[in-house]
Formats: sequence, C-alpha cells, structure tokens
Amino acid sequence: MPRFFVKEVTKTTAMLQGEDAAHAIKSLRMRTGEELTLCDEMGVDHQCVITAVSPDCVQLNVIKSKPNTAELPSQVSLYQALPKGDKLETIVQKAVELGVYDITPVLTSRCISRPDDKSMNKRLERLNRIALEAAKQCGRGIVPRVHPLISYSEALRQMQKAAVPILCYEGGGESLGKILEKGTGGAIAVCIGSEGGFSPEEASQAQSIGIAAATLGSRILRTETAPLFALSVISFLLETR
Repeated sequence: MPRFFVKEVTKTTAMLQGEDAAHAIKSLRMRTGEELTLCDEMGVDHQCVITAVSPDCVQLNVIKSKPNTAELPSQVSLYQALPKGDKLETIVQKAVELGVYDITPVLTSRCISRPDDKSMNKRLERLNRIALEAAKQCGRGIVPRVHPLISYSEALRQMQKAAVPILCYEGGGESLGKILEKGTGGAIAVCIGSEGGFSPEEASQAQSIGIAAATLGSRILRTETAPLFALSVISFLLETR
C-alpha cells in the first residue's frame, strides 16, 4: 500500500498536497476509492481512503489508526565521519532501513572529504530526501533526520548525553553485545570513522570522557560497511531482548 508522511491527521480526515499529491495522482495513478497509508511522523499509521482528487490535492477519510511497529525500542543515533564521494548517501539510505533515529555527519582528523558550507548544505537537502524515501519504503513511523556537519569534539559532547555512547574503533574494544548488556537502557549513540579510521588521539579523547570503544570483529570494515554492520547488530540485540 502506498505510504506518505504528513504533518497533520485528524481523527477522521487528512489530505495530501504538493509533491505528494502529484506523486499519488500522476505517478501512482491513484483514484477515488483507493487506499493508502499516512504516517503523522509521531509513530502512528493511518489507513485512509481517497474521497476526492484534484491536480494539487488528494482528500482522504481515515478508516483506522494504529501505532507504527517498525521503530526500535531504543533510539539509536549514528555519528558518521564524512566519507568520500557519494558513500554517505548509501549509508543514510541503509541506516534508515535498519532503524536509525538520526544521522550526523562528523569531520574527523582523517576525513579526506572537506566540503565548504555551501556544498555541504546542498548535499544535506539530498541526504534528507534520501532518508524520507527510505522511511517510506521500509514502513518507518518517523523520518530520521540528517543533521548538519559537526566537528569531532562536538560529536563527542552530544554523544555523552546518550545512555550508551559507543565509538567503533579498529584498534579494538569490547563487543557491541557486552557494551549493551552493561548499559541501563535508553538512547544509544554510535560513532564510525572515515576511510582512515580514528587517530589514537581521537580514540583516547572519547574513552577519557566515558565513551566505550567497540570492536566490530577481526576484519577491518570499510567506512560504508561499518555503520551498517553496527546498526544490524544493535537492532538485532534490541529486538530480541
């Protein structure tokens, strides 16, 4: 069933406007009497039937509403060191599919890609569009946000607020399972390095403020593989508790 995110749904009615309406009418060729799902971005799915169609608006009646069941039991934030090329697009798409709550690009000492503000802001629009499309495709109850690029020091400061902050470090550490077992529940923050990984100084800086170093196994994973591996393990552990 087609799925759209909207800001407002009443108990009985809703509507699609703008690009979403055009997509439903022109691309999906939907007509009066057909059904679709609206999510209000607050974790509630609304099954709706189309009651009227115009070139820029689709009017709907709400048939039933129920909580979305696709979200992880804990919020998982990804702090991703900025990779080269379009790798971040793949990371965003797959991270959303794996249940991430939000994604923040981070500039570390070994990042090769160092875009200016104008270039990064343009990329950010595309990344958030990718997150939206991925959330629709996999049935999420929210649209994970891709935040603006921040420094490594700022990333560590933000991660400290999470109940379980984790630095995935190629230099070794505990398994993700052991770290989550020791956690008290609540939000999880995961930081992944760039193509060159983290410097020893960056790893020490994180550990000195209580951020646990985690190993992702005996193999060195690419920067675009590591976050997907980590998120897969975390989502499995959270959903099988």
